[in-house]
Amino acid sequence: MTTNDQAGRAIATVLIVGGGTAGWMAAAVLSKALGKQVSIRLIESDEIGTVGVGEATIPQIHHINRFLGFDENDFIRSTQASFKLGIQFNNWARLGDSYLHAFGDIGMPLGLIPFHHFWLRARASGDQSSLWDYSINTLAAMQNRFDRIEQVGSSRLTGIRYAFHFDASLYAQYLRRFAETRGVKRSEGKIVDVALDGETGFIRTVRLQSGEEIGADYFIDCSGFRGLLIEGALKAGYEDWTRWLPCDRAVAVQSEHGGVFRPYTQATAQQAGWQWRIPLQHRVGNGHVYCSQFMTDQQAKDILLRNIEGKALGEPRFIRFTTGMRKRMWVKNCVALGLASGFMEPLESTSIHLIQSAVSRIVSMFPDMRFDPVLVEEFNRQSRFELERVRDFLILHYHANERNDSDFWKGCRDMTVPDALTAKMALFRASGRIYREHEELFTETGWLQILLGQRIMPAGRHPVADVLPEGDLSGFLRDIKSLITQASSSMPLHEAFINSHCKAPATGH
Repeated sequence: MTTNDQAGRAIATVLIVGGGTAGWMAAAVLSKALGKQVSIRLIESDEIGTVGVGEATIPQIHHINRFLGFDENDFIRSTQASFKLGIQFNNWARLGDSYLHAFGDIGMPLGLIPFHHFWLRARASGDQSSLWDYSINTLAAMQNRFDRIEQVGSSRLTGIRYAFHFDASLYAQYLRRFAETRGVKRSEGKIVDVALDGETGFIRTVRLQSGEEIGADYFIDCSGFRGLLIEGALKAGYEDWTRWLPCDRAVAVQSEHGGVFRPYTQATAQQAGWQWRIPLQHRVGNGHVYCSQFMTDQQAKDILLRNIEGKALGEPRFIRFTTGMRKRMWVKNCVALGLASGFMEPLESTSIHLIQSAVSRIVSMFPDMRFDPVLVEEFNRQSRFELERVRDFLILHYHANERNDSDFWKGCRDMTVPDALTAKMALFRASGRIYREHEELFTETGWLQILLGQRIMPAGRHPVADVLPEGDLSGFLRDIKSLITQASSSMPLHEAFINSHCKAPATGH
């Protein structure tokens, strides 16, 4: 085969259908990763709104921002962002309970043994310390403090690990500016038809309302829930996970700041679902995710408005969804991203990360014109593994509850859950062990916090934790607590840090 033959097999054109965070993230990353060898075009319609509720992130967003070369303070100012140290879960296991899924490490291991086994041993001896007393993120969050610190003083303890709350529409605009400076072309218009190749079944062209037909070698579907290409044209099929994650609606509203400027997301369990609170610089995002089988839209709206802290900015809007995923995210010459690929409620702020992860996978597995079925299959396998593990993590929040105040929570407790989650819970309950499988998103520390926060206490611990002399154990725990208490209390308040480093210009609000 000659070099010319190989060059002829390369993909020359990519068409992204839909904008929003998914479309513009794909455009930004692909334009940077693939350079000038591929022509990228994006079609979106200003008439079609985006869902735009995914405003909280997890720390992996640093990877994409660094890859694109964003200056962090400029990015924060441009997106009205604030800092996020974790997610506070209120009323989940029992009414009145509260715990943080904090980012970053908790304590530090001794040798090869995770920290929590030593904490479990101390607890068995009567120590009343909470696991979260050893989390610098938790201590800073509960004091509404923030600072960028890599490690705690000169110790081996890791410092603050953080993500962001931001305005999703402003983030999409920020990504768009980056993509367009790198040659991505945007077309305004609504797609009214998709033409398939009669022989291969591949997508050949899309037709706009204006009559223009646009072809490409490779299509990326970012058209939202409807999945215009992946489902409308290619019939990928959808796997419904409502039997495990029964919430099917949300009502969202923005509000003014009504109190403390917290550096964390809040997820407060309600009668048949939960309410989010996401503080940005210029406003707060609020929403109520609920199950329509147990609650009317009006009841859900009333609960939302009753529990916001500041004045509502506009009328609440409703969103309907079915939790689940496309049976195949890549079909023929089309791959789906964002809501077109599936939906996970924003309980652990995974929406934007799942877009980012899928875009990274597209770059890693970028095909040539053969669209090798083996490559497509591997993409779909990895995508499914990632989503199923995120799904199981979300199910844990609902399933491991002790609430008896509503049929919704009783039903969640009584439901049969996926085998992988059952096994993970059983292993932890028996031995305190947690293992991260392959490239699953959530770490052992993440699982640990939800398991303990939902009142699953292990009966056992690693035997090596019992070998450490009592005095050494208490000294080890005391030193960690002392170091992080000192470090967190010396940080500036969250609001003061933003005002000093990355305050956004005033808006019309």
